[in-house]
Amino acid sequence: MAHEFWLSDVQWSAIEPVLPKVYSGARRDDDRRIISGIIHVLKSGCRWQ
Repeated sequence: MAHEFWLSDVQWSAIEPVLPKVYSGARRDDDRRIISGIIHVLKSGCRWQ
């Protein structure tokens, strides 16, 4: 299941420029994976715990 994203490369290239480059707080993981996970939850209807 690794490297499977809800976002295509074209979609990600449209979203990536609007994400903040400088941030404070905890080190961020892979933004594309996180956003793909959020999309999966929204599409599948599973609940956040």
